[in-house]
Amino acid sequence: MLRYSPKNFFGVAQIKPQKLMWNQRNRTSLNQPDVDALALIYQLIKEATNTSMLFRANGSEVVTNSSEHRYGLVQCTRDLNSSSCSFCLSKLMVEAQKFRQQKAGWQIFGPSCNIRHENYIFYQQILGPEIAPIPPMNQPDDAGSAEDFTSNLRASVVILVPVAMAAAFLGFASYVCFHRKRRLKGGKRTDEILLQKSGTSKKHYSKEKGTSKDEYDGEVQNFSLKTIKVATNYFSEEAKLGKGGFGLVFKGMLSNGKEVAVKRLSFKSGQGLEEFKNEVTLIAKLQHKNLVRLLGLCLEENEKLLVYEYMPNTSLDTFLFDRTKRQQLDWAKRRNIIKGIARGLLYLHEDSRLKIIHRDLKASNVLLDEEMNAKISDFGTARIFGSNQNQASTERVIGTYGYMAPEYALEGVFSIKSDVYSFGVIMLEIISGKRNTGFYQPERGLSLLSHAWRLWNEGKGLELVESELVKTCADKDEALRWIHIGLLCVQENPQDRPTMSSVVLMLASSSNLPRPFAPPFSVGRFFAAIQSSSTSVSTEKVSCDC
Repeated sequence: MLRYSPKNFFGVAQIKPQKLMWNQRNRTSLNQPDVDALALIYQLIKEATNTSMLFRANGSEVVTNSSEHRYGLVQCTRDLNSSSCSFCLSKLMVEAQKFRQQKAGWQIFGPSCNIRHENYIFYQQILGPEIAPIPPMNQPDDAGSAEDFTSNLRASVVILVPVAMAAAFLGFASYVCFHRKRRLKGGKRTDEILLQKSGTSKKHYSKEKGTSKDEYDGEVQNFSLKTIKVATNYFSEEAKLGKGGFGLVFKGMLSNGKEVAVKRLSFKSGQGLEEFKNEVTLIAKLQHKNLVRLLGLCLEENEKLLVYEYMPNTSLDTFLFDRTKRQQLDWAKRRNIIKGIARGLLYLHEDSRLKIIHRDLKASNVLLDEEMNAKISDFGTARIFGSNQNQASTERVIGTYGYMAPEYALEGVFSIKSDVYSFGVIMLEIISGKRNTGFYQPERGLSLLSHAWRLWNEGKGLELVESELVKTCADKDEALRWIHIGLLCVQENPQDRPTMSSVVLMLASSSNLPRPFAPPFSVGRFFAAIQSSSTSVSTEKVSCDC
């Protein structure tokens, strides 16, 4: 290795700029992490930094349940001390984990250290203790002439340059490949992977067969746990924004001053790992102004964290169902929110490259930015449909009572029409200012949907509109029309419900609308048992008296 700089770099551990190279051959097993290679490289780092003069180590390890071997070499430039060498190699490995480990061999280079891994032996057993240390950077001593010093220095360069070049070439590749693997496999920490090799690791997310190999590609950033802890003041009570079905949400501020929302999945959540995979897989691929933006993720020390753009006005339910705050939602803002949700759902169902069913659309999963624009969030229960697939079924119904379509709640069957039903519920809630799950008239046995149907059928639709809106609403005919659209969305038969593309057209035009059929839930005691719209359910089958 040759290096020139106008600045003194001796004794300074540097890992940038970096260079990655890899073997053209693929590994025989691409679906599993190369744990044996990781174990070998980290053992070599330990050996190299415990060697007082060389700061170099090479060795091999037999692959678990195989006759194959792994060979590795790590090396630091010899102007570093032991701690600087350890720091350099460890940081280089962290960078290497950003890349996939699909190749049979790889090398990663940095200015001060390097790493190499192969499935064949590529080094010679040289560089024993007889190699002298680098001569001190001072004048030749009085015992020899300037010519003697120059000859000695040339001899040292002849020996050291090939050694340093080999070491530099070896180190860079391993680091980059593995860090990318870490991102794609859900961000497992290296120490946790080594624990897995010994059979003592904790439960981790592992990518299912059939999932796109690019599922975490994009602009999603890997945040360190330390960064998130500092940003959220170590998940303090003051930073807590709310609680969802799978964990808590905290407000945070990054070192650059950017505000973020951190979703911390619960340790006790049975669906936590699956939800985490879904959320990252889907949101990383979706870009729309009416969908919340995922900025990054963190998987360290058994934590599962998602970092989102911060929505200063939190969620729709905090405004809509608060007597004081909902006064800020005039008809224009509610109109804009309804249209925003509709456009976001249309994108999920028809305009994105994936057909996505949200399955848990509700007021608390609609976030509001500083201008009160709606953004759909929480894709933990979402499902991807094939281009020709229209519906699917599940034995495990996950969602929120009051927002779930009847065919999903009772039979586990879901489709884009299930999301249309949920949208219709939210639409009627926005217009009335009342919760569907909290609305109950024991003398009539009505849900909000049945109440809206009855009033609209009797020509009294404006009685459903929140009283303050009736006084200020500039277009009462529009309010009645939108109640009509909401009732079309909550019809019992999925085939009778419009698609979201039809809904968007209905909201934008004044064309004639078909007459809706009665909504499915007409017995109030089903809703009386449910006290909060934020109650999430996960059962083998949902049954109800309705």
